[in-house]
Amino acid sequence: MVSVGGSATFLQGVVAPAVPAAALSWCFAVMLLVYLQVSPIQAGGHSCLCASDILSCTALGLQRVPAEMPVSAVTLDLSHNRLVQLEGGGFGGLSRLETLRLAHNQLTTIQPGAFRNASGALLRHLDLSSNQLHVLEQHYFLELSGLEELLLFNNRIAHVESRALAGLGGLCRAYLSHNRLTDFPFFTIQEHSHPHLSMLDLSSNRLPKLPLEDISNLPISVQRGLYLHNNSLVCECSMYALFRRWEQRRFASVTDFRQEHTCLVYGIQRGTVRFFQHDRYFAKCNMTALRQVQDSSVSVSIGQAVLLHCVTSLSGQHVTFLWVSPNQEYVAPPGNNGSLKMFTNGSLEIVAARAEDSGIYWCMALDQRQQRNETREVNVTVALRHDGESHESFNTGFTTLLGCVVSLVLVLMYLYLTPCRCPPRLRAPPPAIPNQGNEVGAGSVQSSILTPTPPATTEGPGRKVSTNKHVVFLEPIREQQNGRLRVGPGAGAVQGHLGPGLLLGPEQHPKLHNQAQQRVGETDSIMSVFSDTPIMLP
Repeated sequence: MVSVGGSATFLQGVVAPAVPAAALSWCFAVMLLVYLQVSPIQAGGHSCLCASDILSCTALGLQRVPAEMPVSAVTLDLSHNRLVQLEGGGFGGLSRLETLRLAHNQLTTIQPGAFRNASGALLRHLDLSSNQLHVLEQHYFLELSGLEELLLFNNRIAHVESRALAGLGGLCRAYLSHNRLTDFPFFTIQEHSHPHLSMLDLSSNRLPKLPLEDISNLPISVQRGLYLHNNSLVCECSMYALFRRWEQRRFASVTDFRQEHTCLVYGIQRGTVRFFQHDRYFAKCNMTALRQVQDSSVSVSIGQAVLLHCVTSLSGQHVTFLWVSPNQEYVAPPGNNGSLKMFTNGSLEIVAARAEDSGIYWCMALDQRQQRNETREVNVTVALRHDGESHESFNTGFTTLLGCVVSLVLVLMYLYLTPCRCPPRLRAPPPAIPNQGNEVGAGSVQSSILTPTPPATTEGPGRKVSTNKHVVFLEPIREQQNGRLRVGPGAGAVQGHLGPGLLLGPEQHPKLHNQAQQRVGETDSIMSVFSDTPIMLP
């Protein structure tokens, strides 16, 4: 069955011929394109484009959300319209919706239950940017517990209620830049309430002063992705100390926008300075404030000591401090059991960190006169070794460089420091057989020699006599000497070779010639017999 445009045609009784694999793949691609073709549908009297599970109703002049939409839509785009508000249940029935784009409208308010009966926890991406929202109320996002990305930039938001982001436990990124914010509820962002939040963009707003205590209590992942540039911050030492500390830790929120971090000198708009470039305005600041601000997460190696500060805005003689350990143990000055030491200023020292000391420590400050109290939590992690950034650079860069140097040294040693080849030891020539060299001469040298026991050598005391057997085959030597050809024995007529350098003709010394022939015959017969003992000729 092939279905195109809603009509169906059945093909029966037809045997399909054999089709090549390439043709089948091509036909499948064509059918897929036909199935996924973009077709217009009617949604609230307007023609929207539908491609697979994507429904686009952009730039149609819509003033309300269409009442009838395909329930299979996963992505719904209603941007660039004239929507003024989102009514309750406006997206009912869209149980598969994951992405909702409402940018570039005229939204001023969101009614309670606007996202009710929709996909709820399945919605991951919500774009409300470039609208006219003034306040983020706490009921706006109650049904969106699975929301991961929230875009609210380029609105007119001046206030965010304390519980507006409380129900977004899966939130990873929130963009609220280019608004009119003068404050923000930082204290509602905690490790347990927003464990996945890694980016909070509050840049290009109107924040005059930062609550340093609340910001210092934020998780490290949030501080690393907290963007505060291009605000109306008043130049003060505590603010400068916070940003300088983030710069030293190489937070991307500071290093990527170093030029855009400005503050107002004495709160005057015309006195705007880039405090990272012109830090002379903070030359007289007491930078101890930089050391007093402490992370909410502390890592310490086992066996080392660590000092936890109870950062609070309460001060005076009537302020008392109390710490609660991960084991639900209350700690008050001067400490207890020798492992925890507490000081009167509220600081807690872990003398020697142990594995069981890991966990969350709670600090409570109480002002009995004003009847006020503040709490702060510090997450302590005890590791077997310190995994700081400096050690990480040593483990990667330095060890790699060291390995390359060692490899280069070994190659050079192999090329230039190999053991030298010692010159071969000269062996003493074996003792000549008496009367054989002079009488036989070349005949004895050119014959086959097979002797299992070489003659003893007299090169030095303690020399071992080699027992290796050697077989040597020498070719007959034919050479000219003094214009006369010398032929070895057994090659024909003997020319009376009596010794090296001595050539006699048979006509000159017949006697010697006859003796030489006799000696050669005796030598050949003697050397043909194999024996284990040297043969001595008389």
